[in-house]
Formats: sequence, structure tokens, C-alpha cells
Amino acid sequence: MSDPVHARSLPRIGDAAPDFTAPTTHGELTLSKWAEGKWVVLFAHPADFTPVCSTELTEFGRRASEFDQRDVKLIGVSVDSIHSHLAWTQNLSKILGVRLPYPLIADSTRAVSELYGLIHPGASQTVTVRALFVIDPKRVIRAIIYYPLNVGRNVDEVLRVVEALQTADAKGVALPVNWRPGDKVIVPPPKTEKDVDERLALTGVERLDFYLTRKAL
Repeated sequence: MSDPVHARSLPRIGDAAPDFTAPTTHGELTLSKWAEGKWVVLFAHPADFTPVCSTELTEFGRRASEFDQRDVKLIGVSVDSIHSHLAWTQNLSKILGVRLPYPLIADSTRAVSELYGLIHPGASQTVTVRALFVIDPKRVIRAIIYYPLNVGRNVDEVLRVVEALQTADAKGVALPVNWRPGDKVIVPPPKTEKDVDERLALTGVERLDFYLTRKAL
């Protein structure tokens, strides 16, 4: 018989983020109520008291204000117990000088891991992979990033993805490779002949062809 945690399909971009109520280092919380209509970055780490995870979580902690400025709430999760989380966060504060300002979900029952497909048997049967979900204020999953157990995430890239999504939503544009705030954006491609004509009539843009047009915001 297959394990239901492993059999569940992974959440996809565009899906509603599964809601849950779980114990955390900030007390029990329900995702939908805790998010309060803000953006959320939900990220899983394999295990407490491990070196790569220690560097990741403290970097998110150091840069939490940058996420706050973008109306983003951070929340971590692993299958460790609440007692392990609390001991680890105290240890991180002592050895790395960072007190984590965001909650860590203690998913010892694997309920959240099941909802978000965080256990990948090919990587490990017992710990969560480095999965990260960007969830918008409507609780829709907008981006998913996976890393292997032995490679830490890039917080700059997480911030870039959040800013890109927020810019795309606010301005109705697309973002090119390596886009950073202040760079030119892409005018979405035309879908009809009328759109093509309107695109060719645009002024003040960088038109490489009718389907590839950049502009400054």
C-alpha cells in the first residue's frame, strides 16, 4: 500500500495554497488567518540543528525587514518537534547572533508536509526537502522553488521573485531574465491581430519585434 504522504500530488502554481492549523514557535496558528491578506513565503528545511539550515534560517532572519517592507510574511516548517525548534532557535541566537522573528511550524505529524508535498522519498524518507512557496494575498501559490538537501537557498533570488510577481501584478507586465527593480520590463505578447497593430503603434518603447517589446516603468 502506498504511503498517503508520498502519494499526494504536489501543489502547483495557480493552486489555492492549502490551509492548515499547526503549532509553531509563535503559538498555534491558522495560515489563512495569520496571513491577514499579505504575501507569504512558506519554506521547508530538512532538519533542526543542521549546518545548511542554520545558515538559511538566520539569513532569512537577518533580512526579515526586507520582506516586511514588501508586505511579505515569512514562515518556516520541518517535521521536528516544537521542543526541538525552541532549543534550536535559542542556539542560533547564541552562536550566530540572530533571533528568528518569524514562526517555525512544528510538523511532527507531517500534516503540513502532506498538504504541500514536502517529503520526497528519492531525497529522504524522513525529512522535508528545501521547498519554498510564494503565496499571494488571495492565497494562491504563485511560485515554487526546490533545492536539494545539501544546497542552501539564495535569499536575494527569493526577494527578486517576490518583487517581480508584485510588479507584474501591479503594472500588468512580464519580467525578463535577471530582472531587478529599475530594469526595463516586457510588454505582454499580443494575442490578436488588433493587439499586434496596437503594439506597433506604441511609442517610447524599445521594440525588437512585434512580440518582444521592452519599456521602462
